[in-house]
Amino acid sequence: MSNGARPERASSRLPARTIVTYAIGSVGTGGYATLPGLVLTYYLTDNLGVAALAAGLIVTAAKVWDVIIDPLIGAASDRQVARTGSRRGFMVIGALTLPVFFASTFAVPPSWGPAASAISVLLAFLGTATAFSLFQVPYVALPAELTGGYDERTRLLGWRVVVLTAAILLFGAGGPMLRRATGEQVSGYLLMGVVAGVAIGVGMLIASRTAHSAVRRIDEPSPAVDGPRGLRAEYLSGFRALRRSAPFRALLGTFVLQALATGTMLAGAQYVARWVLGDEAAVEILFVALVGPALIATPAWTAISKRVGKERAFLGASTLFLLASASITLAVWEPGAWLYAAVAVAGVAYAGLQSLPMAMLPDVISHDARMSDSGGDPSTRGRSGTFTGIWTAGETVGFALGATAVSVVLAATGYVSTVAGTETASTIETASTIETVQPDAAVTGIVLSFSILPAVLMALSILPLSRYRLRRSDIDAMPEHAA
Repeated sequence: MSNGARPERASSRLPARTIVTYAIGSVGTGGYATLPGLVLTYYLTDNLGVAALAAGLIVTAAKVWDVIIDPLIGAASDRQVARTGSRRGFMVIGALTLPVFFASTFAVPPSWGPAASAISVLLAFLGTATAFSLFQVPYVALPAELTGGYDERTRLLGWRVVVLTAAILLFGAGGPMLRRATGEQVSGYLLMGVVAGVAIGVGMLIASRTAHSAVRRIDEPSPAVDGPRGLRAEYLSGFRALRRSAPFRALLGTFVLQALATGTMLAGAQYVARWVLGDEAAVEILFVALVGPALIATPAWTAISKRVGKERAFLGASTLFLLASASITLAVWEPGAWLYAAVAVAGVAYAGLQSLPMAMLPDVISHDARMSDSGGDPSTRGRSGTFTGIWTAGETVGFALGATAVSVVLAATGYVSTVAGTETASTIETASTIETVQPDAAVTGIVLSFSILPAVLMALSILPLSRYRLRRSDIDAMPEHAA
């Protein structure tokens, strides 16, 4: 630990290699967050014949599992770094096992029937979620250990979001293209699952090398994490972090609501493409419109945050997303290509929603560590993993409930599920094809779940954000390696 004097921030710039290696991990993050959110519910309802509500519950059940294990993985990661000096072990295990489980999720044949198919997808996706959490929880903990600089963290996380944006574009547009490449849904989903799973795993494996860089930048070894190792104690450590850190409560509350908002848009995109825009391939254009602007906007949000502070820039991004998503409600009455422009504006805001809170989280962790130092409680130091376990669990809840919210809206408005290659009572036969007919109420529900619902959730997220009190001066006054 340093002597408490204000550090020279100019001398603490991260090497470009560290930034690049860390950012590559977002290939895995982007792939895992994008493809299941985009196609899994649709895969269940329109390929395996699973009812819409049941499909949403399957996705939610796997995410609830994430919520259960993430705090445990976070605490175990803290013990690992105290014992070995690195968080890399869990990250490598997750990177090596995820491709197998991810491919298995999309390898279920429709001939098994809806019930057996649903159970098989659930089990495979549970394995995928576990593997991803083993990587993601320690991965999110690293920025607090890589640098103590307020702006340097924004720089690190900004580049991570640039890679994340590219990954979302790649998986969001490339995944459905791979699915259609074979000309047949069953083999197409399998091809998509195998290729995407391997790409995600490789990105995660490369990023795991950054764990060693993080430890080398800490002035002294992390303190041992003492105390009982029981499940109850692990969960209680997370709740204690929430109770003692007001900035963490405010930031987490904001982030969870925004994950829920973006999760509803992600889960609804495939349905909007098919039933509102009339073309399944339009989902790729939607994704480019949503994510593409972020490649340019992320550096802009970084520059804005340097000028006005992260919290004000975050508020601006949230407000812009709210307005853009609310405008899409007009598609109930007048669907058309204009929708892509509204989604693109939301994409500019989305860049800030990704980079800014992730850059604020290490500030919160460092602030808590300094307060713990001054309070003389060594049991709360070296707990980056505890914070990120709770954070990742909260993010998971948001995205899971986003998919659930869409499935509930679909079920309530009478959405008709189908099995690939079969005809149902709600189909019409044209000259050359058999097409499912959705009731008008279901199409309206699709639009609302893609527009007004995320807008309302985004408005709610501004309330906890207004209670976030950490400012640049609070972070710059800290010793360089307080975390």
